[in-house]
Order: sequence, then structure tokens, then C-alpha cells
Amino acid sequence: MAESMQGMKRTNRCAELNAADVGKTVTVMGWVQKSRNKGGIIFVDLRDRSGILQIIFEGTDIDADGFEKAARLRSEFVVAVTGVVERRAGGVNENLATGEIEIRAKEIRILSEAETPPFPIEEDSKTKEELRLKYRYLDLRRPDLQRNLMLRSRVACKIREFMTREGFLEIETPMLAKSTPEGAREYLVPSRIHPGKFYALPQSPQLFKQLLMCSGYDRYFQIVKCFRDEDLRADRQPEFTQVDMELSFVDVEDVLDVNERLLKEVFQDAIGIDIPLPIPRMTWQEAMDRYGSDKPDTRFGMELQNISELVKDCGFGVFADAIRNGGSVRGINATGEGEMPRKKIDALVEFAKGYGAKGLAYIAIANDGTRKCSFAKFMTEEELDAIVAAMDGKPGDLLLFAADRNKTVYAVLGALRLELARQQGILDKNQFHFLWVTEFPLLEYSDEEGRFVAMHHPFTMPMEEDLPYIDTDPGRVRAKAYDIVLNGIELGGGSVRIHQHDVQEKMFEVLGFTPEEAYDRFGFLLDAFKYGVPPHAGLAFGFDRMLMLMAGADSIRDVIAFPKVKDASCLMTDVPHTVDEKQLVEINIRAVMPEEKTEE
Repeated sequence: MAESMQGMKRTNRCAELNAADVGKTVTVMGWVQKSRNKGGIIFVDLRDRSGILQIIFEGTDIDADGFEKAARLRSEFVVAVTGVVERRAGGVNENLATGEIEIRAKEIRILSEAETPPFPIEEDSKTKEELRLKYRYLDLRRPDLQRNLMLRSRVACKIREFMTREGFLEIETPMLAKSTPEGAREYLVPSRIHPGKFYALPQSPQLFKQLLMCSGYDRYFQIVKCFRDEDLRADRQPEFTQVDMELSFVDVEDVLDVNERLLKEVFQDAIGIDIPLPIPRMTWQEAMDRYGSDKPDTRFGMELQNISELVKDCGFGVFADAIRNGGSVRGINATGEGEMPRKKIDALVEFAKGYGAKGLAYIAIANDGTRKCSFAKFMTEEELDAIVAAMDGKPGDLLLFAADRNKTVYAVLGALRLELARQQGILDKNQFHFLWVTEFPLLEYSDEEGRFVAMHHPFTMPMEEDLPYIDTDPGRVRAKAYDIVLNGIELGGGSVRIHQHDVQEKMFEVLGFTPEEAYDRFGFLLDAFKYGVPPHAGLAFGFDRMLMLMAGADSIRDVIAFPKVKDASCLMTDVPHTVDEKQLVEINIRAVMPEEKTEE
């Protein structure tokens, strides 16, 4: 039967005690991690969020009722114990922060009994994630997840401290906003009072933070929930948190400077990592040419090499045709993989096809210098020698080539170098390689929509020197946009915003909006701009992604208290769920279930 803790007050968390506390009478409370009954003496490992502490129950120190209670303890019972701190009799346990001490119990109360949990509450659990997420409240008792959430709290506090010191104001923006379908798919909320009309949960506070700049607040920030109804991956959730900011009377350099100093202070304080400043920079074009990605992982080399000039007139039609059609031929050198079995190379070819490749060409250079080449019959020995030299190929290397449109070649080789690095085990989570990627294209052509779309959003400022090309060659126009990348993951991004009326009108025109459509979607912002808008710029960090990397976790689910799974459902609370018909009637909604497909 559960007891009250009335009259008993916790004096310390478990791992707050150490050898300096020997001789003190203390009261600790927590969960039983493990209990070992040795007959006349009972050893209990007590756990709370700070760590584990050993408790000793012996009949000479505690009354018979207390000893009987101790004998009943099982895993996850919640108890309160009063006792005296002693040096550990059996020698120091080096695996525990409290390994020098133990508590000799004088009194115990069982505050709550527990059923046997469906999986062990232990660090680095091997239990399937689906089961752990179903019982997330138990999973969150694990020390590694508790450390992650304590890290999250510490980082949030440090960000607030830094931003306040830098003159930023923390201002909340609405969760019920207007739909802006130009971006990712949104979550819609029907209005009961306004039948047939909807709110949208914000993908970001973008428009509101620009309005705050119009309102003269100068420097805004917010640690804010955002929502996107999109397909999920390890680093995505339908609801996520970002560190959002906007600054007035600034340009690119000002935004990069304040964010570099923010990152340096946060990483140093939270995990003891010193980030050398300034953080390296690379233009978008250079990143694509060297790494095949606009978020390159610079912890290792294996950079792309463009051999188009060498092979443009060769007899291998795959290469020559790709170049003739405006594409390119590029390769990567997987050093040390020259003896890779054919079966494994074939697996790489299949991997590449998943990124749009029709195939992969290769030259495998054995350790004795002999070569196996998938396209040797179309080339002369001199041409092959020139390719190997251009790729810096040496005995023991594997040279892999993609030939197609640049967009496909970048995607294939960018993914392939990461896959090879994973296979080689050279990605070190304890390395932190930051990189600014700058000068993104302002627009990208969407084959699906048959028009140019904004690479970031419609309010991104073009680089002034590129404005003359916006009508004649819009794909050439670069943006005053920048991303911060860490270990091949986009940590955050932002841009200088358009504050000139004529430039904003031109941007809407290029994106295919009529003046009426632009006003219908963004009229409140355009109206605000009529009354004096300062030059402004901003950036948003993916808070969950940043914490995932800081904690060395494999998924952002490991740094979020109650995450969703890949289909955007919660296994613990069983949402999304049906609602009463009466609720649907009140908001003028009727649920229409998709028809089941029948086989012909």
C-alpha cells in the first residue's frame, strides 16, 4: 500500500551527494533500479534524474517494519529513504558518480508500487523503439534520455541568456495563422465561428517576425513550435522547435556574426566544444561542385571531380551524350576500396539508382595496379590513364562516375560519398565541422509546376548585382541567403529580406503571382510595408536537430520528450484519433474516408 511523504522532505537528489557528505543524515527519493536481498542485508540502487545511489538496509539500523518494506522492493517502486551517508564498504564503484558512498537507511516509505515494466529501464536500451515509444513515460526514465532532455533545457536557457544580452526581445507570435501554401504542406484548423474558413498552424513565424521589424522592435527572437505536414525522416517531426530571430538595419555579415558567437557560446557551455571563429564559408555553387550537396559533410574528403572536358569527345556514349545534352560527367575517388567485390559495387549502383542515376561507371584499381573498368572497351588506354590521373587514382582506389544532368549527378555522387563514408566508418560524432553555405540561387525551376519557385521564400532579397537578370535569366539570380551546416546536416538558414516595394512586386511576378493573388495571400504584410519598413534579415535554427548533434543521437526523437513516429502518429496517446460526430458538426466538417481500392 502506498504511503504518504507527509513530514518527510527530500534533502538531496541521489547524485548530488559525495564523500564530502559522509556522516550527514539525508533524505532521498526516487525509483528502485535494482534490489539485491542477501539475507540479513538488502542493497538497493535508487535512481532519480541525477543518477544512482546505493542504499543499505540492515536489521540493526532499521526497525522490523522498515526491513520488511525493503524486502518487498522491486524495480520501479517509488520510495523515500532517510539515512546516514557512509563511505562504501565494498570499495569504490568507478562506474557511478556516487561510487565512493552509500546510505545506511534508518527509515523507508513506499510511496508507490509498480508493476513489472515491459522492458528494462536501462541506458542504451536494445528494446525496439516502437515498444519504447508506446511506453514513452517509462522510456523517459532512462538516464541517457534524461541527460538529453536536461541538455535541451540547458541549451534553451543559454540561448535566452545570450540573446537577451545581445539586445533581442523574446516575443510570441500566433499559433493560429493564415495559410501560405507556397511552402510545405500545412496543418489546417477549421473555424467553428466562421464556417468554411480555416486557420493554419505556422510552418514558421516568418511573416509575423517581419511585421515586428515594421513595428520597430529591432531585434526579435523566439524558441517556437512550428508545424509541417510532410513525410518524416530521422531529423523531421510534424511539430518541431526552432530558434527564430529577426534583426533590423543589418546585412548578411551582421546576421552571421551574431549567430557565430551564439553557437560558440552555446556549444562551449553545454558540451565543452570550442568552435573556432570565423566559421568557414562556401558558396552554394562551390558546395555543389565539390560535394554534390548544399549541406556538405566536411569531416572527410572524397570530393567530386569534374572530368567533362576530358571525356566530351570520347567513344563512350553515356559520357559524351550527357555533356552534349548540357549535363556533366563527375566522379569520386573512394580511396582504399579498389579491391571491393563486384557484388558490393553492384549494390552501390543500385543505391545510386535510388537518387536518379541510370547507372554508375567505375574503374577499380587493384593493389597491384591492375585495372577493372566498366567502360574500358569504349576508351583508349591513354584516355583511361588521363581519367585516372585527373581523379588522382592510385593502386587500391575505386573511381566511381555519374553522367547526367548536373542536378542528378550532384544528387547521386553527393549521396554516394556519404554512403561510402558510412560503410568505411569514418563519420566521427565527436567532430563538429561547421560551415556557412551562402549565395543560394534565388529561384529553382519546378518541373512539376512548370514554373520557377522560390528556393527559400518569396521575401528573400536577390543580390543587387544579379537583379538585371531576373527577367531574362531568373535561374542565374543569386539570393542573399545563407545556411549554417553542421556535419552534413542543415542546422539553420535565413536570408536578407526584401524591403523595397518594386523588388517585391517583381519577385511575385517572376513567381507567377498576379497582383491580386499576391495581395490575397500576403496583403497584411504588403500593407505594413507601405508605412515604413527597415532593411531587415533573419535566421532560424532547427533546435531539435542541433540538440540531436550535440547529444550524439541518431534521431531527433531522442531529444524530444514525446515525439511522433514516421506516419506522424503518437504510439503512446494513439493520435491522430477519431472525434465525436457532434464536434465535426459544430465546425461544419464531414469526414470522408477514402474508398478502398479493389483489385481488378
